[in-house]
Amino acid sequence: MLIFMASCTGLVDGINDNPNDLAIDEVDVPLFLTGAQLANIVAQGGHLNRIAGMYSGQLVGITSLYSNIYGYDFSTAESVSTWSRIYIGVVTNARHIVNEAPDDKLLTGIAKVLEAHAIGTAASLFGDVPYSEINNLEIDDPKFDDQVSVLNALQSLLDSAVEDLAPSVGRPLSVDIHFNGNADAWREVAYTLKARYYLQMKDYTSAYAAALNGISSDANSMKYEPRGEANISEGDKNLFWEILEGSRAGDIGTVNSYLMQLLDVSSGISRNNAKTDEAARFGYYTIDEEGGAQNTGIIEQFEPQNMVSYAENQLILAEAGARTQDLATGLDALNALRAWLNTGGMVNANFQSSPFLYEAYELADFESGGMENADGIATDRALLREIIEERYVSGFGMYMPFNDARRLRKSDTDIAVSYELVDGPAAPYPERMPYSDDELNANENAPAEDPGIFVKTMVNE
Repeated sequence: MLIFMASCTGLVDGINDNPNDLAIDEVDVPLFLTGAQLANIVAQGGHLNRIAGMYSGQLVGITSLYSNIYGYDFSTAESVSTWSRIYIGVVTNARHIVNEAPDDKLLTGIAKVLEAHAIGTAASLFGDVPYSEINNLEIDDPKFDDQVSVLNALQSLLDSAVEDLAPSVGRPLSVDIHFNGNADAWREVAYTLKARYYLQMKDYTSAYAAALNGISSDANSMKYEPRGEANISEGDKNLFWEILEGSRAGDIGTVNSYLMQLLDVSSGISRNNAKTDEAARFGYYTIDEEGGAQNTGIIEQFEPQNMVSYAENQLILAEAGARTQDLATGLDALNALRAWLNTGGMVNANFQSSPFLYEAYELADFESGGMENADGIATDRALLREIIEERYVSGFGMYMPFNDARRLRKSDTDIAVSYELVDGPAAPYPERMPYSDDELNANENAPAEDPGIFVKTMVNE
């Protein structure tokens, strides 16, 4: 009987163990990279991104949820998903990689870039955010650091990432869904993020210096590239396409937005001129709010979504160069981008047969009475106005237009894009996103209540 009982015990050993309940140290460290990247994709291109598009005059909330938010009926619950993706999905995975594989400089470098991208987005959108005390087992309620100190800390993190991402560390890396282990591309992204954060802090000299080493071609732009199967609603698709194919059909689109009026040759505020034909981008950016096969442009189901782009870096060189170097430097950077636009690279194959034209500008075009200075402002301001407008157009689908609107609203109103919220409320315009409802309820160091969307963040005061 004792032998029988011992045999039965052996038969049922581990019967209640969950084979899917793996310990964290049983998972290969590189596998955490894809999880961090996917979380970052949703943080950069998801719900709050679309709201930022509405609050910068690029999208229009038409019905239901997005109509309410467009009318500033915006609750803290709307930020829960993005906040969670940043702090749990990105930072936790990224720091696990850095802690567990410190000698794999490719992995640690990429992880640091991802953390800097995610936390930088949080600081840009929310203002003061937890950072210096997060992911510390001894601290249950991390303090909220001021926005500037967070952005400065990210500069140091990105410097460390650049140091890790020497050309020699690159190797094929299938878990890296952005660049397959291309260390050069990741290093360029790190420099463009440095330039982005310097720009947001209005440190234009440092922004220009960082952008000189930033993304050098569209091939090195950091994008989310859907890889799902056609005609299957679930799975890996363009994030905007997914919501219009789901419960949000009819809720949000580009109908008569300020952006579309800028691109429309027949509108009273069209940016088309003798050297610029925006017909292709007008079609490419058009979003039918009802969803369906008619969306063949920027939200086509497999269309990549920009996260950190060549256009952004080139326009940082243009703006910061014009501000801190000379007008010729700024103009050269703008024309370099226009040369790329003139290849049709800014639209997909469905719109490359549509008319487009981006001839090089001359400084004379920005002098009083020139084609880009009909109102006779100073030449440097006219050039900067065109650069900011191009940032507004090229940044569609990113947070860049929302960030620019808040950055320029106080100090540079003469060159800011003076958008209006079509059928929406008048100024004041939103200055930040509300904190996550979960964070407000769980963190004793969080504000007693959210400050509201009209309170300026530190870099924009």
